[in-house]
Amino acid sequence: MNRINTIIKKEWKEVFKNRMVLFSVIFLPLILTAIPLGILIGMGADPAISATNAEMPEQFNAFCPPSLAGGECFQVFMISQFMVMFMIVPLAIPATIAAYSIVGEKTNRSLEPLLATPISTSELLIGKSLAAVIPAILATFAAFAIFVIGAWVIVSNPQLLAALIDARWLLSILVVGPLMAIMAVMVSVMVSSRVNDPRAAEQISMVVIIPLLAVFFGQLAGVVIVNSRFVFIAALVLMLTDIILVYLAVRLFQRETILTRWK
Repeated sequence: MNRINTIIKKEWKEVFKNRMVLFSVIFLPLILTAIPLGILIGMGADPAISATNAEMPEQFNAFCPPSLAGGECFQVFMISQFMVMFMIVPLAIPATIAAYSIVGEKTNRSLEPLLATPISTSELLIGKSLAAVIPAILATFAAFAIFVIGAWVIVSNPQLLAALIDARWLLSILVVGPLMAIMAVMVSVMVSSRVNDPRAAEQISMVVIIPLLAVFFGQLAGVVIVNSRFVFIAALVLMLTDIILVYLAVRLFQRETILTRWK
């Protein structure tokens, strides 16, 4: 654990000098939190929306409690769309940190001395992975806390507030988010251990966002309904995917090749 803690502290000291990383950790969660809160403020201030029924996909009616009016159901519908977008936070932050981690050390010529130390490959990868996952999870939890507090201040109807922050949100934030962060880190580790350009590593690692965007646009089109069952199945699939990716990342990270052949 002492070696892993040393790796984590070293990573944070080096990585957070990068402005792109700081933007991802600080401003990205704030932006994705401010958008749904702004929607709640705008819709609550518009009497036309709050008083009339708005058109929604028929499949979405199951999310709306019978006690809520049409305009309130539409607010639940709109905020649910951004629940998927909110999950970009635990994907983008660790992908950016982890992608820069190994390739940045390659560029600075600091990776070879590190690999020449007695630290094992598993300790090195665990340290680098935790250094990327921990900020992502903390940023996700903090942004969600801000959203909950903001929604509590904005929304006066307790039933509407309970519908906005339901089991889907909690399961997504507490379970799916960390699993997504691990997946993003493992993909980034595999990519960054093979390429020599930090920007290329970051760009390639961002492919992990594509499935999330597919779910987002599918939900907008009414093809996909992100209910509790969908989130639970997604958590199981992510858990299996993470196990496979961890195995592949350890196998693909060949420290001897990096020590002897990297140019």
